[in-house]
Amino acid sequence: MEAPSPYFFLVILCGVALIFPLGPLALAWMWRRFVQPPRPGPAKNATYECGIESLGEARVQFQSQYYLYCIIFLIFDVEAIFLIPFAVAFTGLPVGAFIAMLVFVLLLMEGLVWAWSKGCLDWARTR
Repeated sequence: MEAPSPYFFLVILCGVALIFPLGPLALAWMWRRFVQPPRPGPAKNATYECGIESLGEARVQFQSQYYLYCIIFLIFDVEAIFLIPFAVAFTGLPVGAFIAMLVFVLLLMEGLVWAWSKGCLDWARTR
């Protein structure tokens, strides 16, 4: 029996690479074409949430300071996640790990000072 051509597996890989994205698209098109109602009425297009008709405007505007405050919170929350394993294994780590963590903490402190100096952490100002 003769060994398959080395390009045979490449052709199979290309075929699979085309089938995986195009297959779901074809299934979605067939679903829309044959299963979905052709013209949804006003009842189907109406806003519906939790069984209650919606009242008022659905779009609520928030001040961007709230988002900035949340992003800063997430940054310092992730800092705690990085510091806990370091603190647990502190005695078994070499000096290089201590210096790397010191640089990490100093960069985070610089970010905290910057955010504080810009007034990002002044909650009374964001209201």
